[in-house]
Amino acid sequence: MKSSVNLLIHEYRSDMESVYQTWFINNTERLKAFRSIRNGVKQVVEDIEKGTFGNDFKGSSLEVVVTVIAEQKQVFEGAAHAFYWKPKLRIPDIYENEENKKYFARFLKNCLQYTNEKQLIEEILRLNEKKIKGLGPAVANILYFLHPTIFPPFNTAIVNGFNALFNEKIKLGSWTEYLRMRDRILDFNIKYSSFLSKDLGAIGGLLFEIGSGRLVINENHELVLKQIEKREKTNRIRHSEVINDIIENNDHSEMQYHLLKVGLSLGYRVWVAKNDHNREWNNQKLNDFPLHQPKIFDIPQQVKDTILLIDVLWIDQDDQIICAFEVEKSTSIYSGILRLYDLALSMNNQNSKFYLVAPNRREKEIKAQLQRPSFQHEQMCSISYILFSDLRCNCDAMCKFGSNASILEKISFTI
Repeated sequence: MKSSVNLLIHEYRSDMESVYQTWFINNTERLKAFRSIRNGVKQVVEDIEKGTFGNDFKGSSLEVVVTVIAEQKQVFEGAAHAFYWKPKLRIPDIYENEENKKYFARFLKNCLQYTNEKQLIEEILRLNEKKIKGLGPAVANILYFLHPTIFPPFNTAIVNGFNALFNEKIKLGSWTEYLRMRDRILDFNIKYSSFLSKDLGAIGGLLFEIGSGRLVINENHELVLKQIEKREKTNRIRHSEVINDIIENNDHSEMQYHLLKVGLSLGYRVWVAKNDHNREWNNQKLNDFPLHQPKIFDIPQQVKDTILLIDVLWIDQDDQIICAFEVEKSTSIYSGILRLYDLALSMNNQNSKFYLVAPNRREKEIKAQLQRPSFQHEQMCSISYILFSDLRCNCDAMCKFGSNASILEKISFTI
């Protein structure tokens, strides 16, 4: 049994189109999402406590959080569905029922603060006792991004994969069933720790691949045979998504390349997100540029790690961050704004400039996000945006005629 499981995990890890390769290992946006989601959950709690949350999922801070989660590849596809307000069923009952809404905020607040596994499990059990309609284990997808070594992600495909691999009959919609599934997953993860990861996203991806029929085992072969046409369609979709990811990564790398090139020509030191060092464009790896890691003091390590994941930084000779750029090809504009805001709060430097760099087709979305009420306060840094076409077309001219960061004013826009 153990050798067959070893082979299964090896197949999962080595398949270049598996979620292990495309999401868990080779995806900078996955790492960035953790802090964005944590900050988003804080906003949900604050909105509920202030009475500004509203009575619908659409337009709420919870929608922002779940949207960032749903962007995290196939594993979390459809993560938002459980939170849509279904007026005929009156679920999930956290929009109209003020008591349930406040309890949900309390639950999220405690889960943000606690790091002890026992305390977190007790919070889930208390939430389960409240019997809030429609507020089941789909919430575990939020918990995963708060505590990735304690809670595995959760959806139908993962449950199907779990049941097939372990010959179980775990049901959707039950917190007690989720916790039972979690215990079994943790035991398995320890047993095969040399092949998987403490981050339960790795084993969550394995179960997802089994449950969706991309990995075939004895226990799911009949299901796979019955769904062979569907499986082939799934594989075609996955292949198309991987190709699109490659195209998007190329565009993303191209924009980083142009920003590094301009920054150096203006006399600044430059830094590119640490997980993007091996990206390349125009036959040049980004780490072929003379990268300078910014010296950051007196802030928590978690914040430092987030800053080093900002897509591009321009740094002066005194190690002050002059400009910070977040390239948002297809991922959440909101999360990019949060990362720049985090950086602004950490640096406390009024001379720094912050930029979103995005495709032309996302200009309206950028404007709408920057005008959110949650970004209209005195502490909020000023964020401008640059369109791909303007950066691409004007890169060489800025290198030739620019003398400092003010050259960006020619191609950037401010709300």
